[in-house]
Amino acid sequence: MSTPLRIGLAGLGTVGAGVARIVAAHGADLAAKAGRPLEITAVSARDRTRNRGIDISGFAWADDPVSLAAREDVDCVVEVIGGSDGPARALAEAALGAGRHLVTANKALIAHHGQALAETAEANGAALRLEAAVAGGIPCLKVLTEGLTANRVTRVLGVLNGTCNYILTEMARTGADYGRVLAEAQAKGYAEADPTFDVGGIDAAHKLAILASMAFGTRIDFEGVVTEGIERISLTDIQHAADMGFTIKLLGLARMHEQGLEQRVRPCMVPADTAIGALPGVTNTVIAEGDFVGQVSLFGAGAGEGPTASAIVADIVDIARGARGPAFGRPASSLMPAHRLAFGDEHAAYYLRFMLQDRPGALAALTEVLGRHGISIHRMRQYGQGENAVPVVIVTHDSQRAEIDAALPEIAALDVCHSAPVAIRIEDVSG
Repeated sequence: MSTPLRIGLAGLGTVGAGVARIVAAHGADLAAKAGRPLEITAVSARDRTRNRGIDISGFAWADDPVSLAAREDVDCVVEVIGGSDGPARALAEAALGAGRHLVTANKALIAHHGQALAETAEANGAALRLEAAVAGGIPCLKVLTEGLTANRVTRVLGVLNGTCNYILTEMARTGADYGRVLAEAQAKGYAEADPTFDVGGIDAAHKLAILASMAFGTRIDFEGVVTEGIERISLTDIQHAADMGFTIKLLGLARMHEQGLEQRVRPCMVPADTAIGALPGVTNTVIAEGDFVGQVSLFGAGAGEGPTASAIVADIVDIARGARGPAFGRPASSLMPAHRLAFGDEHAAYYLRFMLQDRPGALAALTEVLGRHGISIHRMRQYGQGENAVPVVIVTHDSQRAEIDAALPEIAALDVCHSAPVAIRIEDVSG
């Protein structure tokens, strides 16, 4: 039998334990697919005594995860520690520097240090694989770097965070407000005790930065991702969206323009009758568009033990087969710095909501400001009437974001406007 690929596993939480379970359960089948056995030889975690539901007695134990990189019985390191720095980064740099292959599910690590790690891997003849870092079990990175190689990718977009999708879906389904649904998500384990990383859009921005690099051949530019979370999405806006045939999703989108790379994670309205508009619960989707293939859509579980561990093991099998291709689909040295599209230069239709006094002249004052900024109204609706402020919803024609951002403070300052206006982009998700 061929020499096994020997694996050092750093992190025995939900995902790390899942990797061990898959290797134990499907060892013979994996060996047949890889052309050689996969063997976990050493592990590292915070607590050696914790019951994880797996037998680790046959593995060598390392108190320091970084020491896995120097072991003679480890060919490939799997990093599922988490965090952009600290032990995870130290282990990744040590492993690749020593010519050990590295498989990681760590989106933050790659979003912040992926370029340097890819250069180190290539300099030392090691493989760096990161399929599990984006959208869990959905093989979106392989689609970009392998399946769509013949295409020039024109746009990549998706729902990249299951926590946010669950919250927005449940708000629409039940009529409950954001705080209540967030608490339910935390009780079910879909959201952390401190959910900022998810609901603030940071998790999705990490993933989008990686997708954009692979799609457009640019260096990862996480700092260039315009990021807005879902904390300010109200039930009122979700209900108005439904009235107009839309749903609200936290959407990540990257597109290359002549003027530069657009990267943004923001709540958007999308048609409810599309696959992305109907996306349920914690499901993720990644959609890529190529100049020859058209639109390719992938849907599936974006997190969790099984899906993420599945993606990790698939990367391990690739390495066992001898795959040594560059991590981002082309040599790291050829990745170009991302020239950013100037903030505000992007165009789209927008949903605008205002709380206006229901009296003569209020709408005229509003539309005068919009017209002065070149914002054309596609349709308008007022909800209710009376002495107090009433919601007025406007859908614009294609407008420049900078003009929207300039007009809204002026409208907020009008004596007929009772609260800060709301602007949500309407995204065309058709191919």
